[in-house]
Amino acid sequence: MAQQDGPTPVPGSTKSFWRTELHELDSHRSTPELPAESDIVIIGAGFAGAALAHYIYADNPSPPSVVILEAREACSGATARNGGHLKPDVYFNIPTYIKKFGVRAAVEVADFEASQVTAVKELVEKEKIDCQFTLTRACDVTVDEGLARETEEAFEILAKSGVANLKDVHYTRRKDAERVSGVKGALNCFTFTAGHIWPYKMVMHLLAGVVSKGANLQTHTPVTSVSETPLADGRWLVTTERGAIKAKKVLYATNAYTSKLAPQFKDRIIPVRGICSRIVVPKGRQAPFLPQTYSIRYGKGLFDYLIPRNDGSIIVGGAKPNFWSDRSHWYNVWDDSKLIEPAKSHFDGLMQRTFIGWENSGAYTDKVWTGIMGYSSDFMPHVGEIPDKPGQMALAGFSGHGMPLILLSAKGMVDMLLHGKPYEETGMPSLFKITKERLSSTKNDVLEGHERDHGSKVKSRL
Repeated sequence: MAQQDGPTPVPGSTKSFWRTELHELDSHRSTPELPAESDIVIIGAGFAGAALAHYIYADNPSPPSVVILEAREACSGATARNGGHLKPDVYFNIPTYIKKFGVRAAVEVADFEASQVTAVKELVEKEKIDCQFTLTRACDVTVDEGLARETEEAFEILAKSGVANLKDVHYTRRKDAERVSGVKGALNCFTFTAGHIWPYKMVMHLLAGVVSKGANLQTHTPVTSVSETPLADGRWLVTTERGAIKAKKVLYATNAYTSKLAPQFKDRIIPVRGICSRIVVPKGRQAPFLPQTYSIRYGKGLFDYLIPRNDGSIIVGGAKPNFWSDRSHWYNVWDDSKLIEPAKSHFDGLMQRTFIGWENSGAYTDKVWTGIMGYSSDFMPHVGEIPDKPGQMALAGFSGHGMPLILLSAKGMVDMLLHGKPYEETGMPSLFKITKERLSSTKNDVLEGHERDHGSKVKSRL
């Protein structure tokens, strides 16, 4: 397959709230021209790329040379378009993962996600990152009767089995769910430790740190191809619109766009478009107290997520009830320059109709944007060495759930890269490892789950 085929970042992306206070490195080129060669080329300057670069330089007195290539502005992709929600999945999908992968592998993933909250907190404190990190509780609320029963039954079985660590999960039953959550019509709710941040500010701080240590950041430099085979000296040729770089190591931090440059990920990492918003109350009014972050589940696969910011505004994403049944709006779509038309008005009046005490708040939608996520066909990220491509590694495919996955995955990958650790000794879940079996599988849990839960009203864009 020609490498020109596949998803590519588009110009003129919708403007997210997170990119309203731009960093001085937002459009930056460390050198006027690309270097001819580099020890390591990182493709992508979002959370994954910045975290990889951070750990390459951390406590390293003689770091390798690093070039970071970004197609658009720094941190302009999924990281700057999400909810800023650092929310691990510590219970909801564990029963599904147990059935699919077995107890040990499922618990590995849950424990790994839970550890990320503390890891990000420690990073922010150690590096003194001004990104409004807030440690809080997440509150998962179900308002659909069928899903509520299913969730309750699954949780009861999970709790009795003793296989998962549920010490931090509090389950509130129906009679108290509405008052505990503050959500009208809540049928149950689950709370657990989570966090929220200004993701763009965190990533830009990390990028500024590595640039100050010698990393070469090149924004507005789309990569057009990576050589199919290594050069005679074993290096890889990374070609961009501005020239080519010979690299000993190539790290794909490209998430939804990975398959364009690494065709073995075609149909394994699929671009999926989502929509997000910022809701505010009128000036002079006090926003009603909202102490937790939220996921509000309307049915299978249908939810909104809400993050109350310290300034009183609310970041709300999802709007899935409005468009998820029609795959042409989201599946294999990588255009974030347009809104999802059926969903763009979903956020108007959402706080008033959803939360007790917000009826007279005057809350209104301030901004709406779209973003492109990279959904893995088995819902597990692809992390580590790419089979049959010595010197190429990937950290991608987060299925809209990258914030509680990326940091420690990047740390583990750098342990492999610099210290020669085998994957199995990095602390990363076994399910994240890139294998030939995963890349050759034709099973697509994204489509199968969608057809099972919602049917298919239209053909997806293939």
